[in-house]
Amino acid sequence: QVQLVESGGGLVQPGSSLRLSCAVSGVTFNYYAIAWFRQAPGKEREGVSCISSSAGSAYYLDSVKGRFTISRDNAKNTVYLQMNSLKPEDTAVYYCASPAERYCRGENYLRYNHWGQGAQVTVSS
Repeated sequence: QVQLVESGGGLVQPGSSLRLSCAVSGVTFNYYAIAWFRQAPGKEREGVSCISSSAGSAYYLDSVKGRFTISRDNAKNTVYLQMNSLKPEDTAVYYCASPAERYCRGENYLRYNHWGQGAQVTVSS
C-alpha cells in the first residue's frame, strides 16, 4: 500500500523559511516522480513543484520560482520542499503526491494517483 506522509509545516513570519518533507513507503521510490501541491481556503488546489524519479527534471509554479527548491533523497525515500522568503500568500495546506510513474504529469492534480494527508503552512506576522 502506497503511503505518503508530509511533515515540517508550521506557523512562520513573512521572510522566513520552512522545509517540508514527504516520506514515501509501499512503492519502489526511485521509480516515482513526486509533486507538491497546495490549497488555500476557497481556492483550487495548485501544483507548486514536481521532481522526476531520477531528479533529472523539475518544475515550479511561477510564483515560487527562485524561492522554493524541490529535492529528493532516494536512499531515504523522501522528497523535500525547501521554502525560503515565505509570503502570506504561500499560506495553504501543502500536499505531496505521485502520478505513480517516473515523470511529472504537469499541474493538474487529477493526474496524480497517490496523496499525503497534507501539512499546514501559515505565513503571518
